[in-house]
Amino acid sequence: MRMSRIVGKAVIVAFLAAPLLHSQVEPPPPPDFIPPLRVAVPPATVQDGWHRPFPGVVVQPAKPAPAPRHDIGGTWDPGPTSGIQIQGAAARPDDGNPAHQPPYTPLGLETLSHTKPSAAARSVLPGETNDPIVLGDPQGMPREELYELRVTQIVQYPEKVLVLYTYGRVWRVIWTDGRDFPKNPEPRWFGYSIGKWVNDTTLLVETRGVDDRTWIDRAGRPHSADMRVLEWFHRVDQNRLELSLEIDDPKMYTKPWTALYKLPFALRPPDFDVREMIYAPSDVEEYNRLLANPVSDKDSH
Repeated sequence: MRMSRIVGKAVIVAFLAAPLLHSQVEPPPPPDFIPPLRVAVPPATVQDGWHRPFPGVVVQPAKPAPAPRHDIGGTWDPGPTSGIQIQGAAARPDDGNPAHQPPYTPLGLETLSHTKPSAAARSVLPGETNDPIVLGDPQGMPREELYELRVTQIVQYPEKVLVLYTYGRVWRVIWTDGRDFPKNPEPRWFGYSIGKWVNDTTLLVETRGVDDRTWIDRAGRPHSADMRVLEWFHRVDQNRLELSLEIDDPKMYTKPWTALYKLPFALRPPDFDVREMIYAPSDVEEYNRLLANPVSDKDSH
């Protein structure tokens, strides 16, 4: 832990100590229609981590059972490609269309100019990227839900909700015991998350205190230490879940913007074993030697 980063963020202590104020049941839709990315046709069957076959598409019953009250627990599958978001946040892809760009402040644009993603409209060659995860840094929040979002396990307790992500095999805690944000927090990769039920089937989550070394998404969108992330976990019925996500960071963006809007998940059976998807430096070194460095005209020896 670098003490200078903590001292430098003393100005946001009062901000972080503020209680969760939002009670908006419905997430704000994007300002314009964003065509969904082309989704790969799922195979007829997939294998779970135990090498057992399961249907590639979860077939929904004609009349699904209603959503249980205050329960989003389960193993949730967004499909083979919907959560990858290689061009950046699904509701704001960096696809060359200016209308899809977030509303940057001058500082936001200046900070953006220093990020070098290896994907989307500003893509650089693989050996030239400064993507923090290439160095081995965690994705953090909200990027864990805005890049390589795969099968996600949610486990509920009376006082907290655990979210277990496939990519990186990482997890986070959402506290639902009524606590406030810490008054003197240190920056954390995944920040501090508290949630509350805004109706019988929607858990609204707010996250603050995220380390500002992380990127928001694969496209290199930046954030400050003051960023707030809002998530809506809405259980549509027994077998379906929707996730929406909003970014609120006045230093980098002139107004809040929607990054995910009702991304659908299907419920997998409780015995579905999730496969590993872990960043391994040795794999990256081999990738760089065989592909990234030669393509970028760098010494591959």
